[in-house]
Amino acid sequence: MPNEKTPLVGKDEDLDMLRRLKAYQPWAFFVTFGGYMMAHFSRKSYSTIKTKLKDPALGGFDPIIMATMDTVFMGTYAAGNIINGKLGDTFNPTTILSIGLFGSGACLLLLNICIWFDFVGFNANFGNFFIIAIYFIFGFFQATGGPVGTAVMGNWFCDTESIKKRGTIFGFWTCHQYIGDITAQVFTSLIFVLGLPYWWALLVPAITNVAWGFLTMGLVADPYDSGIITPEVKTRMAKLEIKKKEAANTGEKVDESGPPPISYANAFKIPMVAQYALAFGFFKLVNYTMFFNLPQILEENFSPATANLIAALYSVGMMPGGIIVGYVSDLFGGRRAAVIGVFMCSLVVTMAVYANLDDPSPYTILPLLGLMGILVGGPNNIITSAVAADLASHPSVRGSNKSLGTVTGLINGCGSITASIGLLAIEPLKNIDIFYVWMYLIGCTVIGTLLMSTKIYAELYPPPSTSVDV
Repeated sequence: MPNEKTPLVGKDEDLDMLRRLKAYQPWAFFVTFGGYMMAHFSRKSYSTIKTKLKDPALGGFDPIIMATMDTVFMGTYAAGNIINGKLGDTFNPTTILSIGLFGSGACLLLLNICIWFDFVGFNANFGNFFIIAIYFIFGFFQATGGPVGTAVMGNWFCDTESIKKRGTIFGFWTCHQYIGDITAQVFTSLIFVLGLPYWWALLVPAITNVAWGFLTMGLVADPYDSGIITPEVKTRMAKLEIKKKEAANTGEKVDESGPPPISYANAFKIPMVAQYALAFGFFKLVNYTMFFNLPQILEENFSPATANLIAALYSVGMMPGGIIVGYVSDLFGGRRAAVIGVFMCSLVVTMAVYANLDDPSPYTILPLLGLMGILVGGPNNIITSAVAADLASHPSVRGSNKSLGTVTGLINGCGSITASIGLLAIEPLKNIDIFYVWMYLIGCTVIGTLLMSTKIYAELYPPPSTSVDV
């Protein structure tokens, strides 16, 4: 926060400040994009070699232990989003991002050490406890990229032009996860083709995570740290000057440290944060179910190889989904809830069509799954990026750059918790009939959309003489 020696920026300097801001934005985009991509590269690389890890002749990890690793990861990842978002608002965000990358690399290296020295074979109890503990910690480190990376992006893309294009910018930015997943799958395939030891799929991501951590350390977290005075900072400075003049008459001391980080309680008081957090949980449940169970569902009608190939189209469709939702919502003046509502209603129709297919063929399923990927991926990506940035810009916290990480972390974390609980119903429903799984997902989609209904109504029918609050 500026001190009393910091001069207010005049109008003649605004253009230069904007030019410097725009010049740094691509670098901030690139570094934060790469950091989140590294997170997905590392976690997906682990999943691509699970078969090898279970092989007694190689890793020899117990399948039950590996399932436990996944469970503890989901738990700590959900909690980590909430905790890291707050840490990113309290401390230097780029430091938190770097710690997350360093920690992720260290965890993957420790897993490699377990494989190299056969910890499980040497002492099963100690080895199993050690790898579970590693993955427990891994979840916390992996949860830095989402909330903290979004906060850094929000700090830099704060000019009027960027705010108007916020949905499109964040839509492209959220492609990081899919680029990371694809990179992991291609890299692992290359390892197998070259006949290299499978543990290279863990070692290389460990190295690249650490390397990107050093790159991230050099990223400036906030424009003000580079001497760039944005309109929001000017507003804070002007308010500070007024407080100083008022305090001069009373002898009171003025706190010049700037607005404190927002608390969890105050974050939930921001209109629609709680509703979006719950709605995102239901939408993420749909995505988790498709991601984890779609190949098995398709195996009822196709061979395992064909089922996995067809299921990949769902993931491919998710990548442009965020871009489409972001662009369309920008086109309609930031009415993101309304656009998301349209996508979710379309998803209900698409799932209903799929659930009632008697004898599905690839020609029918391929376009349906591609469309589902777009309809699910778009809202999921935008809620945890552009929508979170919109919410953190609410008048109750305007002028503070210490709320976006907390808001994003709450939406991400609460959504992951809701989705994890909801997944418990999938297996029992599958045992009855796949049809009921689709009905369950339709119900979750409807509930999530209804949670956003007040915001959708406010966007479609704003009160007279007021603009849509974005």
